[in-house]
Formats: sequence, C-alpha cells, structure tokens
Amino acid sequence: MDGNIQKYLSFVKTVECGSFTRAAELLNYSQSGISRMIRDLEDEWNIILLERGKAGVRLTSDGMALLPYAKSLISEYEKLLGEINDLSGLQSGLVRIGALEPAARSVLPQVIAAFSRDYPGIGIDIMTGSDEETSAWLEQGMIDISVSKLPAPGDMESVFLTQDRLMAVFPAAYAPPRDAAVPPATLCDYPFIMPEKGMKQEITLIFENSGLSPKAKISASGDQTVLSLTEKGLGVTIMPGLSLCNASYGIEVRELDLPAYIDFGVIFKNRKTASLAVRRLLDYFGNV
Repeated sequence: MDGNIQKYLSFVKTVECGSFTRAAELLNYSQSGISRMIRDLEDEWNIILLERGKAGVRLTSDGMALLPYAKSLISEYEKLLGEINDLSGLQSGLVRIGALEPAARSVLPQVIAAFSRDYPGIGIDIMTGSDEETSAWLEQGMIDISVSKLPAPGDMESVFLTQDRLMAVFPAAYAPPRDAAVPPATLCDYPFIMPEKGMKQEITLIFENSGLSPKAKISASGDQTVLSLTEKGLGVTIMPGLSLCNASYGIEVRELDLPAYIDFGVIFKNRKTASLAVRRLLDYFGNV
C-alpha cells in the first residue's frame, strides 16, 4: 500500500475507533506505528489533527475539516484496488461488513467460512452495531454491506435472508410452564430488561399494541449483557431467536402468544457498482 494512503487510513481508522490501540488492531500495526503515521501527517501539513487524552482521541477543528477528504482518498484507492483485484482473480482485497449482533453470531459465520474457503486472499472486517449505526456506516462508506433488519433504508438494495421470531426470555428460577405461549401482560409482572441496540423499537411496539407498559428497570447494550442480567434474575426480556441460538445461560425461552417477527437481510448500495469481492460474497448469502 502507498505510504501516504497508509497514513490517511491510520488517521481515518483512529477517528472511527476513538483510539490508537483499536485502530492498530484493525490495521495490524503497532500502536506506536499508528501514532507515528498520524504525527507524520501533522508534520507534513503543519496542523494538529487529533487531540490526545486519557479518554482517547478527538478531532480538532482542522482534523474535522480534512477528514472527509481523507475518507474520499481511501475510498478511491479501494476502488482502484477493486479494479486490480477484478483483473487478478480476487487474490487479495477486503470486504467490510456491518451487522446486528444476532446476525453476526448466527448467519455470518457459515457464510464467511464458505467464502473464505474459496477466496482465502480476501480479508473480512466485521463491525457490530445497532440498525441506525449500520445504516450510517453504509451511507458513509465505512462498510460495504450491512446484515440487519429489513426493509432497506432509502434507495439501498437488499436481499432477504430469514425471518426471525421474537421470544420471551425468563430467568430459569421463575419461568412459566413450557407448554404455554406467553402474553405480553405476563412480562409486565416482572422488571423488564430493555435491549438498547437492535430491537428496542419492535419490543416497544409489542407492548404498545397490547396497551401495556413494561417495568423497564434496566437498559443494556449487547446480547451477552442482556442474557447475563436475565440469568441473574434481574428481570425478563424479549430477544430474537437468532440471539438465543446455542445460548449457554441459565435462562428459559418461551414463545409469545402473538406474532412478532423480524426480517433480516443483506443491505448494500448498488450491486452493479460494488467491487467484485462484494458481489461474490453476496452470492454466498443466497445459500443461507
């Protein structure tokens, strides 16, 4: 990779990650190497791009003004590499994926395993986040595809993957009988743990459509955190079935007595203008 492009990429990734350490991990550099490249840029341009502090890094006003141009240069460089890879038979390259945590845990592993077996030279970069975050990453060009809820926003294209049922989750200590579906009203008898990322809107609608309001005592981000809190008896929750696959927590899962589903799909800007590596990967999602 061109030396200047490496510096621009170090700058952009450090801003996106909020720290030199995380950027170094993503780019396979040492932390000091990332810091040095950004210092080189600052020396070359005679400006300060980042403010360093104990809490991480933060853009200066000059850095904020130049960040879009650095992103644009990286994007154009990646397009150049994509064209080269098209000609060289996908011997190298990178596909960046954003995903909701349920999809990242259940759908992506089998797809990436098959794709990587056929194209071992193509790197995969996965970022997990909320629906809003993955949509923003896709719009900003930080990722190539998003595996998240449908429908796709705006004029984005999509491929349907699966329909997942939302399930009621209880601590093992006070779960209802196994042979009975659970009405939303039953969940209102206990403190409710609200997952902050991914399904909050759908969960809220379940209660609103039933004229109910849960005792939402705890809000938490991340499937593992929500399941751990539930296991400890701190409340009940609602989660997608995909999040509960192979869950080893001391929990009990019950169906709701009303239909509540989430459609998951692969979302991308435009198949025709996507890189060859992205187009090939999209084909593998058709086998899920």
